[in-house]
Amino acid sequence: MANIIITGASSGIGFEAVLDLTANKDNNVIALARSADKLRKLHEIASSLNHDGGTLYPAQFDIVYDNYAESLIPFISSKFDKVDILINNAGALINKPFLETSTDDFAQMLQSNLLGHVNMIKHIVPLMTEGGHIVNISSMGGVQGASKFPGLSAYSSSKAALAVLTECLAEEFKDKKIHVNCLALGSAQTEMFETAFPGMQAGTLAFEMGRYIADFAQNGAKYYNGKILPVANTTP
Repeated sequence: MANIIITGASSGIGFEAVLDLTANKDNNVIALARSADKLRKLHEIASSLNHDGGTLYPAQFDIVYDNYAESLIPFISSKFDKVDILINNAGALINKPFLETSTDDFAQMLQSNLLGHVNMIKHIVPLMTEGGHIVNISSMGGVQGASKFPGLSAYSSSKAALAVLTECLAEEFKDKKIHVNCLALGSAQTEMFETAFPGMQAGTLAFEMGRYIADFAQNGAKYYNGKILPVANTTP
């Protein structure tokens, strides 16, 4: 039995990963997102697809601005005795030419794509035990040497920071026997991809990428720690 927390669960890859995770009757999943309406839709679809599946606990929560001590941690503690897997999937994207990208835009990207995950990890690691697995969802845009695209400087920089944080935390958490890995995703057909590359067709469907993330979160710690793993079959 695995107790799993996933952020950014209301749309795209996170939404699909939750459906895959809850297909396993041994999984208990807390799904976090900012939109209550989208979480209700997720719960309805998961319930209709997985009659004999795992247990889903949707919760409206903003990982950047909401109160962890008074809201999220008591909720998690009421459902789980421990946390086995944390999937940091939440994120945002700004697509602007660099010279039109303000420092506030950069700050917003760092808040959404790095500091929100820092908050989650700081609060969830004390609830994890040996064998825990943290999966950070980054982007090929944040991988050094990978193809880069105009308009995505703030987004890609924030995703690069998340990838390096992964390497740092894998080292720091070795004594706790908690593994930390990063999936650097290539193109998947989501709202975010369409914002970044209007009119283009992604190389992977959202449900395929969601399934990959769900499987990796449950099994990847057996083989990897502190790794930034490209998950891409096209560029972009």
